[in-house]
Amino acid sequence: MSLKSNRFCRKFSLVGSFMLLCLTLFSQYDFSSVDKKFTEAKKELGKNTVMLIYKDGKIVYKKETDDFKATSPEPIASCSKWLTAALVMTFVDEGKISLDDKVSKYLPIFSKFGKSFITLRNCLSHQTGIHQEHVSLLTIMEHKKFANLEEEVNDFASKKEIDFNPGTGFFYGGTGLNIAARVLEVISKKSFDQLMNERIIRPLAMRNTSFFNEKAVNPSGGAVSAAIDYMNFLSMILNKGIYNGKRILSEKSIAEMQRSKTAGIEMKYIPKTAEGFQYGLGEWIQETDETGKSIIVSSPGLFGTWPWIDNCRGYACIIFTKSIINENKKAIYLDIKKSIEEVIPSNCK
Repeated sequence: MSLKSNRFCRKFSLVGSFMLLCLTLFSQYDFSSVDKKFTEAKKELGKNTVMLIYKDGKIVYKKETDDFKATSPEPIASCSKWLTAALVMTFVDEGKISLDDKVSKYLPIFSKFGKSFITLRNCLSHQTGIHQEHVSLLTIMEHKKFANLEEEVNDFASKKEIDFNPGTGFFYGGTGLNIAARVLEVISKKSFDQLMNERIIRPLAMRNTSFFNEKAVNPSGGAVSAAIDYMNFLSMILNKGIYNGKRILSEKSIAEMQRSKTAGIEMKYIPKTAEGFQYGLGEWIQETDETGKSIIVSSPGLFGTWPWIDNCRGYACIIFTKSIINENKKAIYLDIKKSIEEVIPSNCK
């Protein structure tokens, strides 16, 4: 064998060894226990359920059931809030708005009806103080009576009472996020769904995602998406604002979204699926470390989809389903999360 051929063989051997090493590293994640948990939960979660886990730049676990695929679009209810908060933060990154701006600066009707102290930060953290009902299918149907987002937000300003001073209490619902979205429409002179398409959906290749509605668009709960689409969004958040080499959000904005805004205030209403959690901007903070830094952040929806990010283990997961969530299912989701934690080690001290 010639010297040239011998060198080629050595190079090929090195490449082969490297590929085997990569396969070995990938195989360190044995998700058989996770798969077992997911299969056992299939009856409770419903036949139309998809689960994805993303880590180290790729999907490392994928489970589809029956004809329901990772690309199948379905309504995602309150999972929409995370997307809307991210859209608002793109405007913050550009210096076009500040979280401490009063809503009345852009929507004077709020001053006219005694709601001039509500800030955008209050809106994204469910602390507007404006009266609203507990989240239910009925509140979703109530939204449908409005012709557009402007009409709905004007109704919040002119017809809804103030139950508590802005920033002094937390009441989970759709009011705040929709007000913030209307502010974006006013300052940009573009519709909310157009802004979402330009700044979040298209840059993140979320091809099966839309907020479009023939009547009033619903920024707090009106998105239709697919598991693979939402995972693109989660991967961007996990990768500190970068997706496919392009920056979507600043690290500062992501950190602000994941910082608790509910410490020391009265939690007047929390859905049972999120009891015990704190809240940031558009997302729940499920777990924190001893310093208060967010470890697990999430945004579960009424229709059963539950996306979350584990900052200590460096992974994102979404369980995507179109069945209605209930109190009992929360335990199932947390049990599956626990099984993932037993597979992927934590990098936090």
